[in-house]
Amino acid sequence: MNYVFAFLVAVSIGAAAWKGAPEHPATVDGFVVAVDASAPAVKAGSAARVTVDDIEYPATVSKVESGKITLGACHAPNGAASVRLDDEYAMKLVSDAAMEQAKKAVELAIGLIGAMTLFLGLMKIVESGGGLDLVARAIRPVMVLLFPGVPSNHPAMGAMVMNIAANVLGLGNAATPFGIRAMQELDSLNKEKGTASNAMVLFLAINTSGVAVLPTGVIAVRAALGAKEPASIFATTLAASLANTVVAVLAAKTLQRFFRGPSEERAEREKLEPFDFVPLLGATLVMLALVGWVYTSELASTWIVPLLIGTMVGFGLVRKVKVYEVFVEGARDGFQSATRIIPYVVAILVAVGMFRASGALEVLVKLLSPPAQLIGMPPEVLPLALLRPLSGSGAFALTSDITKTYGPDSFIAQVAGTMQGTTETTFYVLAVYFGAVGITRYRHAVPTGMLSDFSGVIASVIAVRLLLGGP
Repeated sequence: MNYVFAFLVAVSIGAAAWKGAPEHPATVDGFVVAVDASAPAVKAGSAARVTVDDIEYPATVSKVESGKITLGACHAPNGAASVRLDDEYAMKLVSDAAMEQAKKAVELAIGLIGAMTLFLGLMKIVESGGGLDLVARAIRPVMVLLFPGVPSNHPAMGAMVMNIAANVLGLGNAATPFGIRAMQELDSLNKEKGTASNAMVLFLAINTSGVAVLPTGVIAVRAALGAKEPASIFATTLAASLANTVVAVLAAKTLQRFFRGPSEERAEREKLEPFDFVPLLGATLVMLALVGWVYTSELASTWIVPLLIGTMVGFGLVRKVKVYEVFVEGARDGFQSATRIIPYVVAILVAVGMFRASGALEVLVKLLSPPAQLIGMPPEVLPLALLRPLSGSGAFALTSDITKTYGPDSFIAQVAGTMQGTTETTFYVLAVYFGAVGITRYRHAVPTGMLSDFSGVIASVIAVRLLLGGP
């Protein structure tokens, strides 16, 4: 991650220095200069430079409107001119982005405090009642095979299962606290603090590429824009994310051999009996029932979180847990975990913000467009493929814009929607989860995440072509 952070910052500064500020055609009429441009970053009162016959004249922005900017107090001669706007200088945009993203990172981390305090408090209730052990046993056959270094009865198993289940159901606010708790439990088994263990990397690989059953955000956008079948991307997202998860697991298992890390003792391999698969079957049926309920009922999504909270508290009461005292104890840990991740979130969001503002992303898109077309990817979705691992909110906004621009039922929009639901903000997830337990050596987590993102992009294109049709 050190190299990724340094690369993003260095490229951002270099790209901004190379780019400078774009020139806009303009017309000088008296002391007024009319600029044919639309520049969201430009504000009234900012400085500008008007060039006529290679002579530069200072000016000030007096009015900003859609498609046109007016400058005043300019002493350039009448006629055609070119204008550079100080607010559009790439280095200024990079500087502003760094400060803005640092602010947003802190706001984001503070916003997580409430959810993490709530759900880690609830998880403490479940843990005290033995619930995590029950959850782990329900999916023990799968987890034993994936995580041979983690005892099947360890609390980490239950926490990982709850995180994955929350992601499947689209409960992002609950998934993050559960995931952080899982990382804390995995760190308790880690013999080399500060260095990611194989189990940690594999868990995050599954987390960032996990099976997405409910891409509710994208479906809502498609419905609002008049799609004939807003939920048509359900099948493509499920298929692509399943393929993505397989690649992520294989990548994590393969790459761990080439990155030195903490030694891990294999837990004693437990013999699996046919009866051990019964709880797994039951848990699968319950999950499928929940998914079916959400898709068939408009009110289901509003019931899931209250039911989750009620179930966790009710479980504690049945198991004779002092729910209030235990909740407060767990909530205190959640508050401390949320504040601990702030420096890590600031670092990654600032680097990503600078990278986008510098124009480096646009240059990368141009370079990669030809090879993208060779594999059948519409060049219109390439910016989304590059942005998705870096910025969740930016990627969602871009997905919405693509869907609106090309129509929700177009091949381009279907690929974009599937890609949004299949891939994840890899660098943000790594920063938050590893930051919560003080991991600074990520080992093979970054290459695993990047391979997963790449496979998710390819799988999205293939899934849409096979299941929905395409050019």
